[in-house]
Amino acid sequence: MTADSITDFRQREPVEGATASERTVVKVVRDRDALYIAVRAYDGNVSGLRAAQLRRDADLSSDDNITLLIDSFHDYRSGFLFGTNPNGARWDAQLAGLDDENENWNGIWDVATTRDSAGWTAEFRIPFRTLRFRAGGAPTFGFNARRVIRRKNEEDLWRSYGRAQGLTQLQNEGALTGLDGLTRQRDVELLPYVLARAVESEHDFTGATTAGSKLDGKVGLDAKLAVSPTLTADLTVNTDFAQVEVDRQVINLTRFPTFFPEKREFFLESSGIFAFGTESRAQLFYSRRIGVSDSGEAVPIMGGARLYGKMGPWTVGVLDTRTGAGDEANDAVMRIKHDLFARSYVGAIATQRSGPGTSGTERAGGLDVDFPLVVGGYNLEPSFWIAGTETPAVRGTPVAWRYGTDFPNDLFDNFVSLYRIDAGFAPTLGFVSRTGIWETTGHIDFMPRPHVLGIRQLDLELPIPSWDIIANESGSLGRVADWQTASFEWRLVGGDFQSGDHFEVNVQRFMDAPIDTFEIFHGVSIAPGRYWWTRTELQYETSPGRPVSVSALVSWGDFYDGRNTEVDLSTTWRGGGHLILGADLSRSAVHIGAGRFTAIQTSGNLEYDVSTRTSFLGFMQFNNEDQRVDFNLRFHWIPRIGDDVYVVWNSGYTTNPLSPYRFPDRRALSRPLNGALVVKAVHRLVP
Repeated sequence: MTADSITDFRQREPVEGATASERTVVKVVRDRDALYIAVRAYDGNVSGLRAAQLRRDADLSSDDNITLLIDSFHDYRSGFLFGTNPNGARWDAQLAGLDDENENWNGIWDVATTRDSAGWTAEFRIPFRTLRFRAGGAPTFGFNARRVIRRKNEEDLWRSYGRAQGLTQLQNEGALTGLDGLTRQRDVELLPYVLARAVESEHDFTGATTAGSKLDGKVGLDAKLAVSPTLTADLTVNTDFAQVEVDRQVINLTRFPTFFPEKREFFLESSGIFAFGTESRAQLFYSRRIGVSDSGEAVPIMGGARLYGKMGPWTVGVLDTRTGAGDEANDAVMRIKHDLFARSYVGAIATQRSGPGTSGTERAGGLDVDFPLVVGGYNLEPSFWIAGTETPAVRGTPVAWRYGTDFPNDLFDNFVSLYRIDAGFAPTLGFVSRTGIWETTGHIDFMPRPHVLGIRQLDLELPIPSWDIIANESGSLGRVADWQTASFEWRLVGGDFQSGDHFEVNVQRFMDAPIDTFEIFHGVSIAPGRYWWTRTELQYETSPGRPVSVSALVSWGDFYDGRNTEVDLSTTWRGGGHLILGADLSRSAVHIGAGRFTAIQTSGNLEYDVSTRTSFLGFMQFNNEDQRVDFNLRFHWIPRIGDDVYVVWNSGYTTNPLSPYRFPDRRALSRPLNGALVVKAVHRLVP
């Protein structure tokens, strides 16, 4: 491969198709083992470069940054993203489909950056073993590069710079050639770990001991095997997730379950292959059903295996795990997709849960199709899925289905969907928010670019509001009397300034018809009935590129048979070097017929990055519904790419006003609700 220069970068924002305001040069070379990609980012105002992040996988949207796309299958459907900023922070993601970006994927690669009086330079080294590709002959990789100039809020791309396109619209990517003789060996990667843990005694809010302290240790192994150039097998034994970020606390002022995202690395890699259904509404596979109890407690995973990748036009994913004490179940998932046309697919999924800890074998299966199209230069994506479940507790096979059409474009961003979910539909390894319903959701956003008052683009939802309507399965969405819940939002005005700031003025209309009394907060319940209420909402969010960024939301108006005034505030300070501080506050003052209360949730975070390979994160969160405050401190050191050392401390303390050990009283430190110190080391071996 010759190192021909890529220089023809065009703006996607702010002026579509215009020549980039600053020159960018990309050169690509290779040897037997890796791609080497050099990016020279010239800049006429070097002092204006934004570079606050250092940590691995930090959000680089606050900084100047460069992102590379490599579609190593050259199938216009999947790929890998590698990004950095002037500090040399590493960010990566796996692209499993249209806009299906898994930022939790971590590949083995490196980057080095330098700055000078004319700009900054990034040099990437991406080993071929990190990628997936078809070996033999002279393969071609899809390729693209994007540069963001943060102070100008400018986005420049080599290819796919149309506003209806973008970096992840792979049908417009460029190509890397000159890869003759490229091979991918059936390599093996071993990741053994060793862990030591000190667990404090657990207590209830009165200070009484509920579990004793202990010291223990653990060893385990993760392994990755390239079964073929396009198929990878992962194995895990005695799996551990001690370093995983804790869940955010949530005060839920509804009668429906809260959805928490997956954060465990084993389940995140290639998670897009196993996706089926609609996230947080009705999905057949929700990986937190494995190794996490309904109360959020960890359940030991004794072992697991996963096979995923491509076999010609087929995308394949197979997962099997075995859980230990407290669950004793075998959980299996199989997912297949067959390519259709340029980017479409038809697919199927099957899940099964069985074992001595279950009440019998529970199964689920489904079919789906997705047709992302470009019609006359506009994006159009119709899709459909249907699924059924079989459980010992329910007769027959309850079914759920959903049809949707998306029209995500620059002037209009429209969407509509229709669901039917039978009562009794229960995917044991999935997540369902509501059953026994009809549901429709949608929005029609009009987004002109007025070029006045410093506004880059407006976002209006008028006169038709966005909507989410749920009716009884025996009723009709067209008959208001059959509705269980409904929400409508009119965006009177909203949009983005050239500065990167965002604003919204919304009017909202809600309806809820509970048939049973439910507790909305401690000691306050909502009685059965049909409730309608109207609210007004104001939002303003400053650009993340500012040294201090602020987000504010104020909402006021009716709430069930009373009133609610909500204020959400968030601020982040980025010092431009090593220190980042942040704080969040949410406060809802509610006064309804059954009583009044004030729900408060707050959190704070501190990040200090010694370098791109050494970081410290501190996180505190509190809410007055759970009446507890929790701390999570995590030190992460990467001695070399692929190796990791973690020191993690978690603890929680009661804030119950009746407790004699209420935090922040110093006596609370001797009566924690829970607490543990963990030291974990992972070493990467390549035999």
